[in-house]
Amino acid sequence: MQKKTVDTKQLVVLALLCALAYAAVAVFRVPVVLFLKYEPKDCILAICGMLYGPLPAVTVATVVALIELVTVSDTGVIGLLMNVLSSVLFIVPAAVLYQRRRTLKNAVIGLVIGALLMTAGMLCWNWLITPLYMHMPREAIAELLLPAFLPFNLFKAGMNAVLTVLLYKSVVTALRKAHLVPQTETAHNHKLGAGIAAIGLVLLAGLIVLLLVWRGIL
Repeated sequence: MQKKTVDTKQLVVLALLCALAYAAVAVFRVPVVLFLKYEPKDCILAICGMLYGPLPAVTVATVVALIELVTVSDTGVIGLLMNVLSSVLFIVPAAVLYQRRRTLKNAVIGLVIGALLMTAGMLCWNWLITPLYMHMPREAIAELLLPAFLPFNLFKAGMNAVLTVLLYKSVVTALRKAHLVPQTETAHNHKLGAGIAAIGLVLLAGLIVLLLVWRGIL
């Protein structure tokens, strides 16, 4: 009976995170360059992975991508595949490492690895697939990899990594207060003190400044 209660609560949390991730796409999607848009969805998915492990997070990422496909996306099945691959590359390293040992160090290492994997994976994927649905020569896409795709994916992954670190404790604390996650989920939770939060905010501000410089606004 206890196991059933825990599983039911986990399903409720997964559904909630799924809704939040979709809202992050539908409401907070911001055009950056070409057809590339930033949204904070992956930080929600990373929090899901750190809470429950990689498989539930990948499941939520796939469900959200399918909902995007039939609602807000205009890139079809290819966009769906890119969407899922991008999220999986970002969230799985942090989910695996944090599940092994719930420390801030493991979370940060996992997020950094995920950011680098996502950036590299999306460069390869864009070179391979983007010409098919943008109807552009592959040579033209190759010329955009370094000036457009590389900085965009680094910015997107870096922003979502910083947001994950800043938001994780608050999200878990709120879920605990709502009795949706057990006390043990926060017993291992890293202590995000004022110093770490300040560093995160500085990094966040730095990423925004770099984006503005890259776009020629500053």
